[in-house]
Amino acid sequence: MKKINVVKSNEEFNNIIKTGNCVKNYYFVLYYKENSLGKYRFGISVGKKVCNAVKRNYLKRIVKNILDNHKNLYSKSKDYIIIIRKSCLLEKYSILEENLIYLIEKIEKEKKNEEK
Repeated sequence: MKKINVVKSNEEFNNIIKTGNCVKNYYFVLYYKENSLGKYRFGISVGKKVCNAVKRNYLKRIVKNILDNHKNLYSKSKDYIIIIRKSCLLEKYSILEENLIYLIEKIEKEKKNEEK
């Protein structure tokens, strides 16, 4: 994931979470909102209560890897905030990948239904 495609500021995070839409499952909470930049951006968050810093960074690397491997799935002009839940610690990569991709596909299906 390139640095250009990252939501960094705390204000942007809070704005997307407060005003954006949300989908969730047992492993992830995914907030999304349209942007006017013409490119997608991701923000990844893991709370301090979930685990220590080493494991938090490990989970973030896993999510970034999943996003890099599936670039064709998400919309070009949206901001996404992914909040990783504690249940991710115990699962394998393949299950995390399947669940995150499911949420992204769910968002894109909603978008296509709105256009019709």
